[in-house]
Order: sequence, then structure tokens, then C-alpha cells
Amino acid sequence: MNQSAVVESVASAPPVGGAYESGAAVNVSPSVQFIIFAIGDEQYGVDIMAVREIKGWVDITHLPKQPTYVRGVLNLRGAIVPIMDLRCRFGQGLTTTSPLHIIIIVQIEGRQIGLIGDRVLDIVSVDVAEIQKVPRASAGAATDFLAGLVTHDNSMIALIDLPGLLAIDNTGDAPLPSGATAGH
Repeated sequence: MNQSAVVESVASAPPVGGAYESGAAVNVSPSVQFIIFAIGDEQYGVDIMAVREIKGWVDITHLPKQPTYVRGVLNLRGAIVPIMDLRCRFGQGLTTTSPLHIIIIVQIEGRQIGLIGDRVLDIVSVDVAEIQKVPRASAGAATDFLAGLVTHDNSMIALIDLPGLLAIDNTGDAPLPSGATAGH
């Protein structure tokens, strides 16, 4: 599925959780839909219900004394939205942005946050039972950003725990700017 088709289908995605066949309800295990996107060669997913918009890359306004992973803010129809560099937040260095990058606007705990990704890949439905816990490789391993792992089409997808992205990390970085406003 190409990126523009994924963006267009976000607004028209069908509700999940039930299916009908010949007018009779079919018992279906609970499922959830995720927007799958790439950061480098890795695939990540965010719950489609949290996604408000997917934008192509636009210039953002940088703010002083912000955490390294907060690249700046964007004025989105009057709402000031902080933009988070996920590559940096995951400890992989800063993203060198280009017009090919995307910003996924998500709603987290009543706030809009923009997430920088390399490209949108697809929208997938996942049975809740298929989501695996994130294994802890060591006692100090930081997995707070991940809600689980799922395999889809022979690829491992890390599902992002959006509230975990807002937590103060142990590097001393401050949380996201409080000027972000909830969207309608």
C-alpha cells in the first residue's frame, strides 16, 4: 500500500471488533488496528484510534532548552503541537529530516503530539491475543516505550506505548513542552 493510500484510508478505516456475514453476527476475537510506519529498517505501530492526522514533513519552530528528542513545535490550525523525534527518543541519534519524512499527529492523554517517522507502510488489524510482551533483556532495559510486539507478514512490529513516550526519561531531559493543547 503506498503512503498516500494509507493516509487517505486513515479517515475511512472501518471500526474494529465485529464482523457480519449474511446478516448474522460472527464471533471474532478482539482486534485493534495499527498504523505501521518505519524508522530506518525497523517497523513500529501506533493504535489507529490515537492517530488524528498524518502530514508530510513541514518546517517546525525550534524551542530552546528542550529535551533533545523534542525537535520543536508546529502550529496545527491554531494548536501548538510538540514534535518528537522517535529515532532520538529510542536512543538512535537525531533524524536528518527531508521532505520525504512524515509527522504522525497522535492524541496522548488529552494532548496532541507529532511523531517523526521515515514513511508510513500500512494499516493492519491485529488480534489482541497475538500481541506478545516485550522481553526484558536486562534489569535496566528500558521498554517503557513499547506496549508489545507482533509479527505481521514475516516482519516484527514494535507497538508503541504512547503514554510511555511522555514519561520523564533517566537522562535528565524534561518532559514535553506544556504548551501543547488538546485538539478537537
